[in-house]
Amino acid sequence: MGFLGVLLPMIRLYLVGVRVLLYQLFNRSFTLPALPKQNGRVAIVTGGARGMGYEVARRLTDLGMHVIIAGNVEEEGLEAVTKIRGQTKEGKAGVMMVPESQTEDGYELQFGLNFLGHFLLTHLLLDTLKRSGHHDNHSRIVNMTSATHYGACLNLDDLQSRSCYSSHGAYAQSKLALVMFTYALHEQLSAGVFPVSASAVDPGMVDTDLYQNLCSPAQVLQRPVAKLLFRTPAEGASTALYAALATELEGVGGCYLYNGRRAASSETSYDQELQAQLWRQSCSLAGI
Repeated sequence: MGFLGVLLPMIRLYLVGVRVLLYQLFNRSFTLPALPKQNGRVAIVTGGARGMGYEVARRLTDLGMHVIIAGNVEEEGLEAVTKIRGQTKEGKAGVMMVPESQTEDGYELQFGLNFLGHFLLTHLLLDTLKRSGHHDNHSRIVNMTSATHYGACLNLDDLQSRSCYSSHGAYAQSKLALVMFTYALHEQLSAGVFPVSASAVDPGMVDTDLYQNLCSPAQVLQRPVAKLLFRTPAEGASTALYAALATELEGVGGCYLYNGRRAASSETSYDQELQAQLWRQSCSLAGI
């Protein structure tokens, strides 16, 4: 089971990747429509120092938002701020397929950084988001997930992949957990009639440094394929910006957006009992 536990998640993820690449081969990237100015509003962008996060932060700033970049390396964040200030006329939150390692708090790195940290940050900000939103102008939570969640299995008995670590399986599980959390969160916010919406966004396969932990043969194949078929960081950021700002999505949440449209996420992601169990375990792990 140990060997299969590593091999099967890898096969599932690469099959998902092939499907995404075929879609991107025959379909243009979503073109972001004109977005309204956001003067006076505030956004927190996790991972805003580089890649898609940087593109999101840059565009939000250009629209007049006050943007807070949250990340793991202060120097990268300061460099991004300087760069954005130089580009605009207005005033690392993800890892993929890393070798087994832990956060400073002892959580499996991909589970901790890709999911549990966002879960905790959202809870810490939730009261502020509720006070800041209005029924005609919701606060919005946008969680950046991945098509890899389609190949994921949620193991509630081993959320941190300690019994059998697969870098591919751990990454996919962290992204599935983020989708399920988004749905459960939006359901709770809707039930409480709070002016806050939550959506999950799939950016597609984007040419960023997330792929640096692929095995050597995969990296050799990935480089030329990325130049031909991957989205640019700006293209990958477009659906996240759409989810965060589009007037037609005002008050709309609990959805999975891909290439500027609503899409169906995995069957597992809609399981409300699994969502509830994940929520309880996450609260326990995060000390909420």
